[in-house]
Amino acid sequence: MTVQDESLFGDAATGDTYGRLSTGILPSHVLKRLIRAHKEIRATEDFEDGQIQPASIDLRLGAVAYRVRASFLPGPNATVMDKMSSVFMHEIDLTNGAVLETNCVYIVPLLEYADFSARISGTANPKSSTGRIDVFVRLITDRAQAFDRAEPGYHGPLYAEISPRTFPVLVRKGSRLNQLRIRHGSPQFTDTQLRRLHAEHPLVDVEPDIDNGLGFSIDLKGDGGRIGWRAKRHTGMIDVDKRSALNPHDYWESIEANRQGNLILDPDEFYILVSREAIAIPPDYAAEMVPFDPLVGEFRVHYAGFFDPGFGYEKGQPPAARGVLEVRSREVPFILEHGQIIGRLVFERLTDPPPEAYGQGIGSHYQRQGLKLSKHFAQI
Repeated sequence: MTVQDESLFGDAATGDTYGRLSTGILPSHVLKRLIRAHKEIRATEDFEDGQIQPASIDLRLGAVAYRVRASFLPGPNATVMDKMSSVFMHEIDLTNGAVLETNCVYIVPLLEYADFSARISGTANPKSSTGRIDVFVRLITDRAQAFDRAEPGYHGPLYAEISPRTFPVLVRKGSRLNQLRIRHGSPQFTDTQLRRLHAEHPLVDVEPDIDNGLGFSIDLKGDGGRIGWRAKRHTGMIDVDKRSALNPHDYWESIEANRQGNLILDPDEFYILVSREAIAIPPDYAAEMVPFDPLVGEFRVHYAGFFDPGFGYEKGQPPAARGVLEVRSREVPFILEHGQIIGRLVFERLTDPPPEAYGQGIGSHYQRQGLKLSKHFAQI
């Protein structure tokens, strides 16, 4: 096993396997401890150091993908493979790499599997670089009634449902498209606690909009120049494991600010935009952008909703990173206005702060980011 050596117990004073707090998201050093003890999360092949993030584990694709006719959930009385026979089309070997085509649905068994105890559960999201190339990825478990959830006490395999929406992608066994946060207990974090946290550690560089989470608004003015990118159609493929390999202009059209400070989203187009607020996540907290309320607008924002501990945070400094937003309009054109609230961040405490937060020498790609494409593209 290549994950760093860790003793089983993280707090000598309490002997608590999961950290000092009784509930919360498990940080990197606790995850490594559990992996070494073969507890909670396991894999058919050795874990790698690079998989463990400050508050999550990157999940790896297995050796085979199944092309299916439609997305599905197995429901409470069936496994994923039980349901596969009714939607299966063909099998794809990922050992040496294969292209997943746009507007197709694939099911891929992952190398990791869950062995959760009664108070342990998991939540999954696409990785930032996955969301920014418009690849829709969701976790499925046996007997699941919802995507991206592994229920408390779940024992069994994990699967990724993958559907590239704009660009065909080249993947292979071991590619990492989504990530899993593991939680001990059922922590709650109220708006009152969120206001106190902001008073202690400013979370945004403007007056916070706190109502069932922290409001996120859109920047459509910028400095009067580029405010976003719109994805092109009929491009080449993207190798998900290669960094800085592609020219952005081969895949994206630049969007410039207008005098009105607005943007019309065209139906079924994909955009990369940026938040008006700079954001900071304190090292002992993590955040997730919750699904946007469809009553407010006909668009979806932020496929990849996890914000790691330490994102945009420097002690004693103002918030330093903006939230990059993956936006897709639905059936009708929709006008976004500068400063419009388009999403909310929900915060959650970690059971312990991680030894290294996001950006602190762990190769974090998006620390102090502004408007930024995924790591697959050369920076311009």
